[in-house]
Amino acid sequence: MTLLKNWQVMPKDLFAMGAIVPVLVINKVEDALPIAEALLAADIKVLEVTLRTPAALDVISLIAKELPEAIIGSGTVTNRQQLQQSVDAGAKFAISPGLTKDLLKAGNEGNIALIPGISSISELMDASDYGYDHLKFFPAEASGGVNAIKSIGGPFPDIKFCPTGGINLNNVRDYLALPNVACCGGSWLVSNKIVETKDWRQITKLAKEALAHVR
Repeated sequence: MTLLKNWQVMPKDLFAMGAIVPVLVINKVEDALPIAEALLAADIKVLEVTLRTPAALDVISLIAKELPEAIIGSGTVTNRQQLQQSVDAGAKFAISPGLTKDLLKAGNEGNIALIPGISSISELMDASDYGYDHLKFFPAEASGGVNAIKSIGGPFPDIKFCPTGGINLNNVRDYLALPNVACCGGSWLVSNKIVETKDWRQITKLAKEALAHVR
């Protein structure tokens, strides 16, 4: 099965836009623009806002409206309804921690890129059956980390990954060194402590350090 090509941004292009995709858990809408602007100042454009908070969809909507230069997407999308809510909020892509066949089908029917999550070969094969070749590997460290992704590359050389979960400045280069890893998701750039203290400059600083580290 081949993917319908009516997505606004294709996964291949998304994965190529930056080595690090910040995973953002934002509780207050008022923090949305300062966080996004701080990341954009470090030349990080692809932003994943997880649907783990009641404010998430409003956050996505605000960033999409006010900062069109940002490639804003939704994370922790687990079903068809959340995918549609993401579209309605203005998200340009959606990332799931796992997959169901209904979600894969909804992704093919929709107009924004869906990046399904996998942690096993069987899940990868399901995703591939529906035409998906750009996947999230989650939870990366708990699921075998670098060695697991390296092994998967043998029988599935055409699948590209964005591993997320347990990735930080200490191990991100190990992941990015793999030929089947295009980018990595990480929450360390925007910690709860930084958001609570509204130290937006620190986000830019950490983001610039991270990008310099992986170049």
